[in-house]
Amino acid sequence: MSLFVRPASRVCSSLKNSHHYLKRGVSSTMRLIQFKHKSSEEIRLGVEQKEGGNVIDLNAFEPSLPCTMRQFLEKGEAALVTAKRAQELGKNVLERSEVNLLPPVTNPDKIICVGMNYADHCAELNVPTPKEPVIFNKFPSSIVGPYDSIILPKESKEVDWEVEMAFIIGKKGKHIKTAEAMEYVVGFTVALDVSARDWLTKTSNGNQWLLGKSFDTFCPLGPALVTKDSLSDPHNLGIQCKVNGETVQKSKTSLMIFKTEALIAWVSQFITLYPGDIFLTGTPPGVGLFKTPPTFLKPGDTIECDIDEIGIIRNKVI
Repeated sequence: MSLFVRPASRVCSSLKNSHHYLKRGVSSTMRLIQFKHKSSEEIRLGVEQKEGGNVIDLNAFEPSLPCTMRQFLEKGEAALVTAKRAQELGKNVLERSEVNLLPPVTNPDKIICVGMNYADHCAELNVPTPKEPVIFNKFPSSIVGPYDSIILPKESKEVDWEVEMAFIIGKKGKHIKTAEAMEYVVGFTVALDVSARDWLTKTSNGNQWLLGKSFDTFCPLGPALVTKDSLSDPHNLGIQCKVNGETVQKSKTSLMIFKTEALIAWVSQFITLYPGDIFLTGTPPGVGLFKTPPTFLKPGDTIECDIDEIGIIRNKVI
């Protein structure tokens, strides 16, 4: 069955091209983005020609493609092949100055978060490393773009930073085996898990992790969905966070306790994973809560999160 609605001749042509590309083993190395033209509110899909470079408009290249990343991923391998073909042909290019980047995924079915997943962060907390992944979540409405502002809520006085590597699910799965888990990952992005510490630890009616993690604007993502083939090794990348130019977190993803495959295998025991689902894989040491004295975000601060080979997001606090 065709993944795109189009005349029969074009379907045949597309399938031939897809088979040709897959048979050749063409790498799916890409930086996929969601964006808007500066003169429009319409969400569109694109491919960055390089980090911070010009953008190939995928919806102009192939009008039958969906305009959101989640719907694009739901189309499966054929959609990725079309995007790769657009990248190789280099047509329908927009100057970077013409576009505004959005989060690479804006409406996932779920955001799954992992706590205490860096060995050096556990040492900072003076707690033993977990025997099993510590899982919580954020509401999808907390997502904002790679350069959008973070709004400090009046309900919290202790808003903190956490740089994290995130990965995005590319196909539906349940009870996924560890050895097969990377087949379900389409790519990686940078995340900032903004956290209201007072709601996580000090509320009168218990630890409100979901609320403390899910205020509006508390999940900047981007700058792109970098496909997994683009990375030398997602579990051996430098990861760091700067606040107002000062490096506050600096580590390596090799220090993650539970790697991507283990997280997928663990979580998929309980819930079905869908294309576009986002996993935030935990943060290294250096959060504001454990500085002396504790330091929290204030209006005017700028947070910069950087992961090797994936990119940088930069968010101002207002």
